[in-house]
Amino acid sequence: MTLRDPVLQPIRIAELRPTQMTVGFREVDDKRRAWREREGGEAGDFLGRHMIPVIKGPKDRLYIIDHHHLVRALHDEGQTKVLVNVISDLSSLSQASFWTVCEHRNWVHPYDDKGQRCATGDIPKKIEGLTDDPYRSLAGELRRCGGFAKDTTPYSEFLWADFLRHRLSRRRVDADFEKALAKALKLARGRDAGYLPGWCGPVDA
Repeated sequence: MTLRDPVLQPIRIAELRPTQMTVGFREVDDKRRAWREREGGEAGDFLGRHMIPVIKGPKDRLYIIDHHHLVRALHDEGQTKVLVNVISDLSSLSQASFWTVCEHRNWVHPYDDKGQRCATGDIPKKIEGLTDDPYRSLAGELRRCGGFAKDTTPYSEFLWADFLRHRLSRRRVDADFEKALAKALKLARGRDAGYLPGWCGPVDA
């Protein structure tokens, strides 16, 4: 059953469960800075315009299926509640069936910071349990600077992150993010990236 009705009362971030294992901490930090620049009514208006899409799972737990970076940023900034939009009620399912449905609907991404597939039971139970994947930050920044176009493909930026993971060493990304981004831009324009969502290349020299 699809609901798509907003829950108007605020929900505690501590009660929300992730459906992925990682975020890009650089992207979280960007959202934290943007949040600090909002004051009073502007902050409230922002939260009203950015309801968090969730699904209701077994035991009526609420699982985030998008905006993990924003929720983590709000949590780290001390914001305790957000508005949510329940898009599907799967509370009648067993835990195993719940995750099966989530996988078939692309509502879960159980991959760690090395790009390795993990069991759904390894997904953190709290938003603060999300770990850093610097390649997800790199992919997000790559999109913002025109390396690829925004796309509706689920987890498209994680697909780009995995592409970059196999072509740039983590030491290189950690040591000089801007230089790694310049290299990522060149890689994004190559034909090897042609299978990825939002690909904009190639650009001939």
